[in-house]
Amino acid sequence: MPKRILSGTVTGDQNEQTITVSVQRSFQHPVLKKTIRKSKKYRAHDADNTFKIGDKVRIEECKPISKTKRWTVLADA
Repeated sequence: MPKRILSGTVTGDQNEQTITVSVQRSFQHPVLKKTIRKSKKYRAHDADNTFKIGDKVRIEECKPISKTKRWTVLADA
């Protein structure tokens, strides 16, 4: 089964080797037909601490690294 790849913006880099990535998705409401934007935050593994707040990144699903980390950073989006 292929791994999911998402792209988003780094919103937190306080922790060692971890960044918080906010991923936005937009979809049309089934009844109202209005476009809705929703965002979700993911914790991703950044081994070299290279990414800072505001960077565009792509993250890939991986095996659990810690209690909350299930994603690794691929590269700039």
